[in-house]
Amino acid sequence: MMNADLIKEVDRIVDLYGGRITGSIGMLQDIQSRYSYLPREALIHVAERLDVPLSQVFSLATFYKAFSLRPRGKHLIVVCMGTACHVRGATRLVDEIGRKLDIKPGETTEDNLFTLEAVNCLGACALGPLMVIDGEYYGNMAPKKVESVLGKYSES
Repeated sequence: MMNADLIKEVDRIVDLYGGRITGSIGMLQDIQSRYSYLPREALIHVAERLDVPLSQVFSLATFYKAFSLRPRGKHLIVVCMGTACHVRGATRLVDEIGRKLDIKPGETTEDNLFTLEAVNCLGACALGPLMVIDGEYYGNMAPKKVESVLGKYSES
């Protein structure tokens, strides 16, 4: 059974894009922005509204790394693992975040406060190693800085 509020919100978002398949990526971005992930029911309803197979909507949702099919934490931590960041210690940074939060990349803390993701490149190589939390960039990060940065988000 589908959640009526979710269906109403998905309808609103689909209508913003004129109910056309050409807006499907934008629709999925808006749905994810609203729920912090793409609920299965939302994907089913988008497919129904666009009159396309669910597999087509699902393939979009799984093709782009920016989309998540699992609930994410309140704060999204992204660590760049590109070459420049990697050689400057990004792996140690991910390890330290994992130790502090008791999660691995792709996981969310039990309290749903943080989700950790490691990505191939964020395109800011001069700032490496780079960590981004909720769109805020933390360049030249070191494991010893992790606790104080995370503390700013734990308190909010």
